This record gives sequence, structure tokens and C-alpha cells, in this order.
Amino acid sequence: MVPTASPCNELATEAARDRCVTIRTRLSHANLFGSPSADSSSHQAPTLQATTTWRVSPCPFYVSPDQLQFFTALGPQLLSFYRALNRLYSESVKGRQPAWVAAYLDLGKPDALVQYSRMKRFRDELPAVIRPDVIPTEDGMVITELDSVPGGIGLTACLSQIYGDLESSHSGLVGGRDGMVRGFARMLQTIRQQREGCIAILVSEESKDYRPEMSWLAAQLRNGGIAAWCIEPREVIFTEEGLRLRIDDKEQPIAVVYRFYELFDLLNIPKAELIQYAGKKDRVAITPPYKPALEEKSAFALLHHPILRPFWEQSLDSDCLRHLQAVMPKTWLLDPTPLPAIATIPELSLRGHAVAEWTALEGATQKERHFVIKPSGFSELAWGSRGVSIGHDLSQAEWSQALRNALAAFPTTPYILQEFHKGRLFDMDFMDDASQAIVRMSGRARLSPYYFVSDGTVELAGILATVCPADKKILHGMKDAIMVPCAVRPE
Repeated sequence: MVPTASPCNELATEAARDRCVTIRTRLSHANLFGSPSADSSSHQAPTLQATTTWRVSPCPFYVSPDQLQFFTALGPQLLSFYRALNRLYSESVKGRQPAWVAAYLDLGKPDALVQYSRMKRFRDELPAVIRPDVIPTEDGMVITELDSVPGGIGLTACLSQIYGDLESSHSGLVGGRDGMVRGFARMLQTIRQQREGCIAILVSEESKDYRPEMSWLAAQLRNGGIAAWCIEPREVIFTEEGLRLRIDDKEQPIAVVYRFYELFDLLNIPKAELIQYAGKKDRVAITPPYKPALEEKSAFALLHHPILRPFWEQSLDSDCLRHLQAVMPKTWLLDPTPLPAIATIPELSLRGHAVAEWTALEGATQKERHFVIKPSGFSELAWGSRGVSIGHDLSQAEWSQALRNALAAFPTTPYILQEFHKGRLFDMDFMDDASQAIVRMSGRARLSPYYFVSDGTVELAGILATVCPADKKILHGMKDAIMVPCAVRPE
């Protein structure tokens, strides 16, 4: 099952070019394509001007009704996975599941953060935003990782509005024209419940490239009657009664903090300890929760581990477990601890033989090393495609060194080894900046569906497609990529 994206053949060249100009103009006015924001007077902090660019396509990325059903069903399955993973970690801490599970998930993290995450009052809290990165391959869909602090929410929301306004045929946009804004708002309102105060979207300096889109999103929420502001952590005012924010020379309480910063960066976040203290005392709701164990890519390895199979069979229904194990590639935590002489690494083989030590992989040929090595999570290298090594794209010496470096980083920065699945090719049109002509590009896609959790239910609010040139091995937002929302192909 693969998407059916193709160029908008029904559009005349002039119409396609005009549409691209309109899209770029609206993105610029929203300060998502490099121009100043019209919302710069919203609060005290100066508005950060967007600098990111990409290739603009006249049409969305099309998926079939069956593929939409795949994505719709995936959301509840991933929420079930998060619930089970949360329970697995908790029971490992208590000794009801293997102790090595929690030990692995806590690697490299400060003791204070680990203890904070284990507090009873946070026990059942889960990420309220779920975004998997899905690669369409010739054999079906593959989820390369999960992100509970994802970028692209505001961008996908803005793109959905723009493409939804172009013409009625785009009414098939996944989530609809305003699905992203509505879903994000509903999620935050659910978390706020009876608390009084505004919503503060805290974007750290490390994540400042995403501030323009989150500022745009906050403005959309305010237009819908929800007091929400995108701010820097240093703007938070701490009091013993709770957190506050000064807007238009007036202070107002903060009911919900939407955390747009990574937990590994806490030492660099102004007032981070005060924000944590307010959360600990239940004077503010914080989402995503401070639960780093739920943000590890090694969770994929736990899903496939044979010793944990009875737990997963008990925690997930059979169809959900079978489906997740099919779409989540086999993954291993690169633990350099020597195995007993009679042991092998589960389900890892080379040339038909079981592997008992990681060094055996150093001799793998280019065709045999279709693997990805990447940091598991709690590291500045674990986001934005940093720290990723693709085995068959490296020389023998580079591959060996990447493997050795990953093993040496354990346990401070644990790495994973994951099967590599090659994305299938799609043809899409975009407007070339230099010639102002419509050009066709062959590329590979990363589809990023955004799910918002409200009152225990999951809503698919939109899907962002990032189509990268065919020669790119790592698929992520870049200036040479086409970025568009997904829509259901008209019959």
C-alpha cells in the first residue's frame, strides 16, 4: 500500500505558476517563508523572522482512500503503544517487568529528571501530540520514528489553509482546511480543563527556527477566542501561586505550558527549574510531560524484543500488535556489553548466520549493511536528522567507525541500529525560483501525520508531506524539498 501522488496534470502551466506565487505570497505574509510577521506587536518579544525555504508545489500530495484509512487507524494504535510503553516502564521500575527496560530508557539522563518523571501525579500522563515519520516504500508504509515534540504543526496548519482556499477540489485535504488549528486547540483546552489562565507556547533558543510557525499558530488560537501566546522561557514570571505572563502591560496567569523544547536542553532553558516546580506543585499543566522514557527511539527495540512479547500481547490487541510490528522496523540498542558465549543478538543475522557481537557487522558488505545508526533520544544529536549514519551510504571504514563511535557513546548517549527501508519514488511539480518555470522532480517522501489527543481519543488533523530529491538518503525539511499537505485523490 503506497500513496498515489502525481503532478497536477489537469493544471495549465500558467495556472500552476500563478498558484505557486499565491502560495509563496501567503506563506511570506504569515512569516513562514522569510518575511516579517504582521503579528509582531502581539507581545513584548521581538518577532523572529522566518528564514526557512523549500520548493513550492501547485498541488498537495495525494493519497488514496485506503491510505487515508491506514493513517486514520494508525493514531489510536500509536496511542495504545504509548500507553503500553508507559506501563512497561512503570512496571519495570517496580520490578514487575525486567529491570533492564527502565535501565535502558533512563540511560544518560540526570537522576533529578528521572525522579521527577516518576512522580505519582504524572504517572498516567502521555504525549498529547503524536507524530510518526512514515516512509512510503514499494512494500508498504514504514515508521522510522515517533516524535512527541514535533515541529511543523503551525506550518502544516498554514499550508492546509492556503491549499484549502485555492479551489474546491482541495476539499479533500486530510483533516480539512482548519483541522490542524482545531485539533491543536481542542487538545490544549482538554488539558486546561478548569484551570484559569492563558496558554503559553514556550519555544527555546535551541528551537527558535520553529518560533515563527508557533507564533502564527498562537495568533490563530487567539482569533478563535483562546488566549494563547508563543513566548520565550525567559518571559515567564514565577510566583508562589503559579506562572504568569505579561501581555499589554497586564499580567495574567498561565494555565497550560506547551513545551516546545527538548528535555536534554533543560540546563540551557531560562527558568526551567521554576517551570518544573510549578508543574510539580500542580500550579500549571505542562505538555508534553517531562517523561523522557517516552521519547526514546529504543522503544522500537522493546516492541520487537522476544522476551517482552508476552507483555505486548497482553497490553495490545492482536491486530494492533501485528500491525505495529509490521510498520515499525526491527531495531536494536547498541549496548557494547559482551554476551554470554551461548547467546546471540535477537533476530539479527549476517549472511544467514546469527550475530553474537556488534563487531561482526563491521565486515558487512555495502549490500549487507542496509541499516541506520542514530542516537536514541536524549541528545542534541537526536533531532533534525543529526547524528544519523546510513550504512550502505558509507565506505567500509566510515561504517566501521560509525559503529564503533555509537558503541563507545554508551551509556552516556545510547544509539540504536535500525533496518533501513528505501522510500519509493514519486513525481511532483514545483516552481523553480530562478526560471519561474514549473519543473518536475522525482523524489522520495516522508509523510508526517499529526494526531492530537483529547479526552482519551485521537484525531488525525493533517499530514505534512516532505518530498526530497531522489539522491537524498535522509528525508527531512530542506530547501531542495517540496513540502505540501496531503489530500485524498479525487475519484
